[in-house]
Amino acid sequence: MDDITVRVETEVNPTEAEEKVKAALANVFGTLTIVTKPSNVGSLLLAEAKGREALDNFRNLLRRDRIRNAARRVFFAGLRGKTISFFLNKQVALAGHVSFSQETGESPLGAIKVVIECENPRELIDWLAQGTE
Repeated sequence: MDDITVRVETEVNPTEAEEKVKAALANVFGTLTIVTKPSNVGSLLLAEAKGREALDNFRNLLRRDRIRNAARRVFFAGLRGKTISFFLNKQVALAGHVSFSQETGESPLGAIKVVIECENPRELIDWLAQGTE
């Protein structure tokens, strides 16, 4: 299960401090190598990490915030083949917590898009968010 690729992407709006948005990503995923690219709105932050350890911090937040069952539902809803896609609230991530959101409309500053690719996504979901029901 170590053949995992995690891709994270989010817009930095002109009203936001890029360092705070980077801190939000770090709060959820730990240390990431982030690339900044220009976009129509401001800039776009892109990060990619490999291996299960890239998800350790995220997994711990799901457990600490006691949202594993909700996370499972989101993960299975976003499961397509060998890819799991979902969105996180950027403001909540800055506070060091996890809140799932829609791509647009739900978070005024925009969402963090997360795409996880692996050989066995169902096994990964069980590891990330073991059901408690």
